[in-house]
Amino acid sequence: MNATETPPALYAAREPVFPRRVSGQFRTLKWMIMAVTLGIYYLTPWLRWDRGPNLPDQAVLVDLANRRFYFFMIEIWPHEFYFIAGLLIMAGLGLFLFTSALGRVWCGYACPQTVWTDLYILVERWIEGDRNARVRLWNQKWDFRKLRLRSTKWLLWLLIGLATGGAWIFYFTDAPTLLHDLVNGQAHPIAYLTMAILTATTFFFGGFAREQICIYACPWPRIQAAMIDEDTLVVAYREWRGEPRGKLKKGELDPSQGDCIDCMACVNVCPMGIDIRNGQQLECITCALCIDACDEVMDRIGKPRGLIGYMALKDEAEERAGGHPKNVWKHIFRPRTILYMVLWSSIGIGMLVALFLRSPIGVDVTPVRNPLYVTMADGSIRNTYEVRLRNKHGETLPFTISLPPDTPLELTLEGTGTAEVDVPADETRMQRVYLTAPAGSPAAVQERTDVELIVEDRTNDERVSRGTVFHGKGN
Repeated sequence: MNATETPPALYAAREPVFPRRVSGQFRTLKWMIMAVTLGIYYLTPWLRWDRGPNLPDQAVLVDLANRRFYFFMIEIWPHEFYFIAGLLIMAGLGLFLFTSALGRVWCGYACPQTVWTDLYILVERWIEGDRNARVRLWNQKWDFRKLRLRSTKWLLWLLIGLATGGAWIFYFTDAPTLLHDLVNGQAHPIAYLTMAILTATTFFFGGFAREQICIYACPWPRIQAAMIDEDTLVVAYREWRGEPRGKLKKGELDPSQGDCIDCMACVNVCPMGIDIRNGQQLECITCALCIDACDEVMDRIGKPRGLIGYMALKDEAEERAGGHPKNVWKHIFRPRTILYMVLWSSIGIGMLVALFLRSPIGVDVTPVRNPLYVTMADGSIRNTYEVRLRNKHGETLPFTISLPPDTPLELTLEGTGTAEVDVPADETRMQRVYLTAPAGSPAAVQERTDVELIVEDRTNDERVSRGTVFHGKGN
């Protein structure tokens, strides 16, 4: 390279994509999924669920202040975070399952970036017109009409972004109360900051970055290659049927020409701006809109559908020879996907069993290790423990703390002359407990003695226990 030559650019300048409107079964499916997912996201914080007095009545609530997660009749406490971890693992396995069966079907239909981009494109088409009108508007010089259309579109995009940020923070506190505080300027600054960030990111990602988020920011296009194999059904162009492509002359069919008439319909409807006829590409999100567009053209020119469609690499040789592809369900249900389904189901069943078998009361015992033990005036040895009592009921309950009958230790509670302590409804109470071993007893002279603390709720006949260690003098 000469010193005067300009080095090549490392990144290509973005070419704006203006997808054309299309109708068909996949486009209808995308509309339905968009309506359902957006409906769930925006409306869920407003659903109510009666949990009794002194408890929040929002059906789905992430209560960070009180460290609780509520989901209708389910309440998750901090020590039960393994349920959240299990859900994340199930989400990952579900993504692997869908990708190995149908490619990037998640990206094409249910990914938030795709859903909000679809919504933004819908608003854009409603204000500026379909593809050709938007292309002309993009290329023309700025005038009052262009300013009016763009300003209207951006205003609606901002309102959608504002609703998105508002709906998100409603999941973390009582939605009606927070809405009142937001409108009256009394909400916490963090709420306004979170709304501002989410409004800006939604506005930018859905309105201007669109396909670039999927191509450059999202890691999944790179990971999916490990999930896809020759049995995976992906959107593909049957070039052996479509080539050589050429323009269709009115009233004349050329037997030497393939079915593709090079109408560019598949390219014009693609939200990523790619040409599926060039083969599998990292940018393809498997939204299948090109299938709807191509089928529509095939219907108009009297050709069979399926020039672009879902296809597995394993079926290519058979289809080229004029045969029939393997049944779709045989592609979907194969050892790899069955393994994913078994793992996914096993984790789900395990979580359900753990959820319904968990006790509504709980206890954690932590020995106080500074010092390990105290020698009393009469020679007895005393250990101190911090006992955390959990009451998951909706009413205050008396908990009794005791030892098994054959335990040669004396138990006393700090601040009370009995072995009973009241724990408020849906709260945790810390109680200091003392265990004392008489002078010269085995527990007093041994270095360690295993003991068990029993917590009972006599009103509901519920009982839990925790093991711990009693420290003696040692030999």
